[in-house]
Amino acid sequence: MDEIKEFTDLYGTDEVQEEEQEKYVTFKSGNEYFAIRIEYVSEIIQIQPITMIPESEDYIKGLINLRGKIIPVIDVRLRFKQEPFEYNDRTCIIVINVKSTIVGLVVEKIAEVVEIKEKKELPQSSVGHSDKGQNKYVFAIGKVGDYVKLLLDPDRLLNDVDSSAADLAVREAEDVEEK
Repeated sequence: MDEIKEFTDLYGTDEVQEEEQEKYVTFKSGNEYFAIRIEYVSEIIQIQPITMIPESEDYIKGLINLRGKIIPVIDVRLRFKQEPFEYNDRTCIIVINVKSTIVGLVVEKIAEVVEIKEKKELPQSSVGHSDKGQNKYVFAIGKVGDYVKLLLDPDRLLNDVDSSAADLAVREAEDVEEK
């Protein structure tokens, strides 16, 4: 605890928060590489058995039990309206926390954690129309070396109107657990 206070006294909390906001977890989906701010990532786990939810959207794969907590799982590739892929040993789940909503994102593979200092925030209209899959979830393009990464807005990804099915499924699962 004293070390944290000393670090804060030396560097200030603004620099720590600013530095953290520049770090991103990058992952592959289809032919593209996406990035999500590390501050949203709780953990990354291997793919595990997923309990399907009847009559839910195709991209909502179901629910997992992560150390006693029921978490809805979304297949990012399907969410972006890309072709489905067969899960393998590289497939993993990025568990994110956005405004106290915890969700697992199934991704093909994790690429790396990178620091993105050079990014260009894009107005929604220049990224694409809001009905075009992945485009409505991208808020900027980040440059990493000679490559670009599409930076995701996890709030948009989770709070789109049709993601309420996952919330309903979690509430129903919690009700069953209580009984």
